[in-house]
Amino acid sequence: MPQVIPSDITVRKAVAAEADDLLHLIDALAAYEKLDPPDEAAKQRLVRDIFGPEPRLEAYLAWISGKAVGYALVLETYSSFLALPTMYLEDVFVLEEFRSRKAGLALFLYVTTLARERGCGRLDFAVLDWNTSAQDFYQRLGANHLSEWQLYRMTSTELDELPRFEG
Repeated sequence: MPQVIPSDITVRKAVAAEADDLLHLIDALAAYEKLDPPDEAAKQRLVRDIFGPEPRLEAYLAWISGKAVGYALVLETYSSFLALPTMYLEDVFVLEEFRSRKAGLALFLYVTTLARERGCGRLDFAVLDWNTSAQDFYQRLGANHLSEWQLYRMTSTELDELPRFEG
């Protein structure tokens, strides 16, 4: 499936000097999803966890004409059955006015290229049930909806309610 990315789109790993660009895009994603954006403390943790001495995740920015128009956040997990790393795509987002210019495709293909280069056995990501345009996008690229897997979550509140292991 050959895809042509316009030559005016650049994707590269974000650097600390671009933290404000990244945080602006994360705020824009929150607005798109009708969620509260990260507060200042959360933004400081994001910057630390992406650009600090022990990064927990990686950020990639899509640029058009010198403007950061989209981002992807990724991290690696591991599949015990494949005995290979799994690339997990936490976020991929493009500002609305740039969505028709293939910036999202460029970000996604960049991430899939990273996954292949790192020897990942798969790429995992979640899509909100109401976001049919994202679902259609991923399905057009060959992604499979895993109906047999159900996503579960425990917030820090629920975690704090559990007894601690004292082994």
